Amino acid sequence: MRLIAGGSTALGVGASSDSTTLASLLWSKYAPSAPWLNFGSYCFNPTQEALLFTLYRHRLGDIDEIVILSGINAVMVARFPQWQQGDHGAFFFCGEYFEKMEELREQNRKGSRLFGRRSGSAATFATLDDMRRDTSTVIESAAELTLRQLDIWRRMAGPDTRISYVLQPMTRWMRYTDAPQERLLFEENDRMSELGPWEEVYADLATVEFGEAYAASLRAGCEQQGIRFFDLNPVVADVVTGEDWMFVDRVHYNDAGHDVVARVLAETLGLS
Repeated sequence: MRLIAGGSTALGVGASSDSTTLASLLWSKYAPSAPWLNFGSYCFNPTQEALLFTLYRHRLGDIDEIVILSGINAVMVARFPQWQQGDHGAFFFCGEYFEKMEELREQNRKGSRLFGRRSGSAATFATLDDMRRDTSTVIESAAELTLRQLDIWRRMAGPDTRISYVLQPMTRWMRYTDAPQERLLFEENDRMSELGPWEEVYADLATVEFGEAYAASLRAGCEQQGIRFFDLNPVVADVVTGEDWMFVDRVHYNDAGHDVVARVLAETLGLS
């Protein structure tokens, strides 16, 4: 049994059907020697990805191989302000959590005021102005959390399981020319976004240089744990052209994109 895990790209967001997700393409076409199970997730940080595996480990039996295709979510939530990071990293939609916690604190404060004690309300929702912009801090935070959770993956999987961490191919982490169809989709996404144009919101992390620095940090940590590391961004960039339409947004693939990534993944990792 083999697993592909990670974020929404591993899950298959952008695919037209289950048959064109990475897990299905690996099993049916590019690495069919043993079954592949899909342990992808949507909007999870590294802690949540590991927790999903932990909760269902008892149903899996012996695992030959785990491929974790991830990376972008970790740096996105690493940009969240320090007060949202906690012990296990910030997570998407955590504003609702902090809002409810503040409501409970406010109820307790009402009783405390009877005795003359006062306390101001804490922030609950972060804004773009609250985001951490220092790229070295973001990389350090994202890599530390990822590597800490990889240690859990390694211990939970067992000594005979081969684990590979793969930095997911993303348009702005590779030297990639947008296809005409992609430009139209990206422009439409920008018009619909409540936060503003993607290139402005994520300008600090959406560069090849950021991706390379992030990959270097992850690679060093994976080597220390005996986990294989691969950055697929330069590999995918070498096999596509400006006419190849493979993304539905800056992060997720269409069916053709899933096929390219599945093929490159199998070839690069030596999967069969």
